Amino acid sequence: MSIRPSRRIAACALSAISWIGAPACADVPAGAAAPQPAAKVAGPAASQPAKPHLDLSGRKRVGKASFYARKFTGRVMADGTRMDPSDDNAASKTLPLGTRARVTNLETGQSATVTIQDRGPYVKGRIVDVSPATARQIGLEKSEGVAKVEVKPIELPLPDGRVKVID
Repeated sequence: MSIRPSRRIAACALSAISWIGAPACADVPAGAAAPQPAAKVAGPAASQPAKPHLDLSGRKRVGKASFYARKFTGRVMADGTRMDPSDDNAASKTLPLGTRARVTNLETGQSATVTIQDRGPYVKGRIVDVSPATARQIGLEKSEGVAKVEVKPIELPLPDGRVKVID
């Protein structure tokens, strides 16, 4: 028994799997390597979802807010500090870190000032995660979990180091 037929079969099998519409196996010479598919180029879209651009406009936004779960207590946030459930920390995907903002619960009318120190929330439709202490201040109950809020930036750090104060 010769090794060549098995190479030919392997080359034919690889060719059939890798190349749809490739020439028939009879065209593959004995002992020839099967053609390899083109390498896939991994770009930013292939590896992870696109990052939202930072919003430096200072405009207010309306959406849903949730609050940090207990398991996040003490974890390092995007700005390097640890999450303190009794602090005024919050997470936003689009506001720059260090932004001070007023979060108002549109159902209760209660509001609180937060500092954006983390990235998130990563749940569709939510625009901000707040600490449990802030959630209590704005009337966001644990049983509800989410509330419709308005987030209005008060102080917006700019890339050049200045701070834009929003009226």
